[in-house]
Amino acid sequence: MSQSLQALDRAHHLHPFTDFKALGEEGSRIIEHAEGVYIFDAAGNRILDGMAGLWCVNLGYGREELVTAAAEQMRRLPYYNNFFKTTHPPAVKLAEKLCALAPAHLNHIFFTGSGSEANDTVLRMVRRYWTLKGKPQKHWVIGRENGYHGSTVAGMSLGGMAPMHEQGGPCVPGITHVRQPYWFDEGRPEGQDPEAFGRECAAAIEARILELGEENVAAFIAEPVQGAGGAIIPPASYWPAVKAVLAKYDILLVIDEVICGFGRLGEWFGSAHFDLAPDLVPIAKGLSSGYLPIGGVLVGDRVADTLVEEGGEFFHGFTYSGHPVCAAVALKNLQLMEAEGVVERVRDELGPYLASRWTTLADHPLVGEARTLGLMGALELIDPVSGERFDKALAAGTLCRDISFRRGQVMRSVGDTMIIAPPLVITREQIDDLVTLAREALDETARCLAPRLADEPQPEERPA
Repeated sequence: MSQSLQALDRAHHLHPFTDFKALGEEGSRIIEHAEGVYIFDAAGNRILDGMAGLWCVNLGYGREELVTAAAEQMRRLPYYNNFFKTTHPPAVKLAEKLCALAPAHLNHIFFTGSGSEANDTVLRMVRRYWTLKGKPQKHWVIGRENGYHGSTVAGMSLGGMAPMHEQGGPCVPGITHVRQPYWFDEGRPEGQDPEAFGRECAAAIEARILELGEENVAAFIAEPVQGAGGAIIPPASYWPAVKAVLAKYDILLVIDEVICGFGRLGEWFGSAHFDLAPDLVPIAKGLSSGYLPIGGVLVGDRVADTLVEEGGEFFHGFTYSGHPVCAAVALKNLQLMEAEGVVERVRDELGPYLASRWTTLADHPLVGEARTLGLMGALELIDPVSGERFDKALAAGTLCRDISFRRGQVMRSVGDTMIIAPPLVITREQIDDLVTLAREALDETARCLAPRLADEPQPEERPA
């Protein structure tokens, strides 16, 4: 069965973020079912899903309550739109619940079908807001290098990933990027103190504002912790310094919570962990635990009041904005998370426990840094001889990722950074297994790399 499915997949299916030729040669993995924190492939192998799908299956797989919520809503009202002064109970109730969970100044939600659509909406909303304020020239948005805000044209443009820009350009005009607060890759090699480095990265935002002219800058967009960029946790100095910069100028703050929202960092919203008060908050993923596609933008009072009182018609929206079945499942997901104390358990028990276990991997010869926040973690792979990054040609991260999968665990690679973000319902015992499997993958990766490293010139033999 799996071979026939692979053949059909090869013949007809173009996968996202995939080398199509390589996939055709290797064949795709066929995942047949899932339960709890595990997925099962066509060969019957049980695999610990250390990435919660794509950062999203917060309540784990097989929650019948979510299946029931979907079925009941499909029988009652499988679809209707929210255009033209129309709505339905699931959208209204979900909007109320989200605004109750969000910080007090976020009292409106614009629904979308995904995080990418949410960030498209952000760009439209930011520029509409400033036009209504009589400042249409205030249209520049500052993002971060290596930031990720989706793969639509606007989302790709807001993000700062060079490979996406190279394939997707020209980007939307009026968007610029500043350095990311990635101490291990940028500050450590220069011997900088992490806190000084964090302040320096915040200062880069102010420098760009002054370069563009504060009268032309509309917003700054960033994730609380960069997810797809490599689970990059900024130095403690970074966000306070950013807040101080933005407080000096009339600029909106957009905090992309598509990954960090709904408990991932041990708070309902990652911005709360960093004491931020964003004007706009894109959300998706964990909103429905990935069971159905839904996203949105939480809108702060400053922006919402202007759009409502001064805006007239906002010419923007999607066929599936606030889809009734997706909204019903998302609402049930949030209710279950509340009832089961999922967010509090991540904050008080599971996050600290993961940190205590994950950081034990720092003693591995291939690991230059092991870091976590909440239920998100990363390992920085290094050449054990030089202590620096591997030669990119070795593709050490990809090797480790594939070994991890074969050994029964999903651990993602971003270059030579290995990242995890397991379901929020993982147990202590499963965290122990996760760390054990990660160490085994590192050991095998080291064995596979050893012959290749032996053929390389040693540091003292390298040409000057």
